[in-house]
Amino acid sequence: MLELDLQIATQANGLPSEAQFRAWCDIALRQRTADSELTIRLVDEAEGLELNHTYRQRDYATNVLSFPADIPDGMLDIPLLGDLVICVPVVEREALEQEKPPEAHWAHLVIHGCLHLLGYDHIDDAEAEEMEALERTLLAELGHPDPYADDK
Repeated sequence: MLELDLQIATQANGLPSEAQFRAWCDIALRQRTADSELTIRLVDEAEGLELNHTYRQRDYATNVLSFPADIPDGMLDIPLLGDLVICVPVVEREALEQEKPPEAHWAHLVIHGCLHLLGYDHIDDAEAEEMEALERTLLAELGHPDPYADDK
């Protein structure tokens, strides 16, 4: 079972529904047999910039930041995966610039963030290929196009 804490910390219209966020998390986390608990925080550009600068030393707001829970075994008896922070203006701008349906881009970024919480990464080519292949598969199941099609 998924316990989702959706925090909307920005003034934005047309955001996906909580049910959509839950569905995207569910498909990304279905390989995990244990219960899962995570927070998704939707932020404005100022908060996205501050967090990206603080935690990644980058001076721009990025689309999604993943903060896996790093709790030593036995410290807490909850299935905490971690937090996702999604910068709404960046997501909206990227979808427009990349000519992607907004829902497909939102789904991709939530799935991408959840996979990071599960330990997937894209630092080297082999890891990137594995993670991107899984993203393509999950998004196709949802009826969304390959998010990396234009990267080739």
